[in-house]
Amino acid sequence: MLKEQGLADFVAGRRVIVSGGAGFLGSWLVDALYMLGAEHITIVDNLATGRIDNISHLLGTGRVKLINLPVEKLEPLKGYDFVIHMAARPSPEDYVEHPVETLLASSRGTEVMLETARLSDAVFLLTSTSEVYGDAEVVPTPETYWGKVNPIGPRSCYDEGKRYAEALTVAYARQYGVDVRIARIFNTYGPRLDPGASYARVVPRFIMQALRNEPVTIFGDGKQTRSFCYVSDMTIALLKLLLCGKCKGEVVNLGNDEEVTILELANLIKEIVGSRSEIVFLPPREDDPKRRRPDISKARRLLNWEPTTPLRAGLQKTVEWFRRYAGGGAHVG
Repeated sequence: MLKEQGLADFVAGRRVIVSGGAGFLGSWLVDALYMLGAEHITIVDNLATGRIDNISHLLGTGRVKLINLPVEKLEPLKGYDFVIHMAARPSPEDYVEHPVETLLASSRGTEVMLETARLSDAVFLLTSTSEVYGDAEVVPTPETYWGKVNPIGPRSCYDEGKRYAEALTVAYARQYGVDVRIARIFNTYGPRLDPGASYARVVPRFIMQALRNEPVTIFGDGKQTRSFCYVSDMTIALLKLLLCGKCKGEVVNLGNDEEVTILELANLIKEIVGSRSEIVFLPPREDDPKRRRPDISKARRLLNWEPTTPLRAGLQKTVEWFRRYAGGGAHVG
């Protein structure tokens, strides 16, 4: 699929640094860069939410190096063609538990990676989030929407951290001329979501609960919506944005524009698994957005990209991986 996208000519022989490259989405992107022929890939990851198993198959190749360090503690480096800042704590339970670390990854961490891009004269890609829109009043949400975010609420460490990261990225472009681009990523799922994490996101939590025939727990009434993009579709979108010649300074929504309620998601996962789990409703999370659906017309226009994996098919692949992983299976990409 990557070869069909015609991306190898832009990656082969290049040097890349990726913060958060041992994480779920980061490791998929690192795999893609490796397969496309990147000469060297430096991963910066303290494995707080990433997993060594996600990248262990690459570490002995001589082309991939891991710096086991929080990105905010890294000194800026030189000598890269592409600088990708993905380090984050994207799970709500996790970032609420670790607000300071979450903010530092988005503040000082973004500065370190931007300095690396400036010193290297490299292309810089920030993976931001749909959370910058907060509880959006405009749905589908375009990039021009400024957001409705509680700056001191429990989610603010992630929301405002990413908003600051975007502001700093744009400031480096304006003041220093750094070639930047920002991806606002909506919910992404697929293999390598950690089933054993203490703070699981909604898809892995539902899958593991369903596989164990435990209650599937929904915060709130389940009527809140999200839009779920399969990880291989998202990986291609990120590569296209990174390598796009006309995307300097652009902010682009990346995600699936098909909206589904959390209750519908829970029932679909139960059906795919064949689970006997009951659905249990818990008190809603504070400041939890009611709807989330991207307007991806800009991605279609600039990148000639849109997701192609239907939700049921993507969840089936994800459930299959979770069955193998939870059963002690070998690494599966």
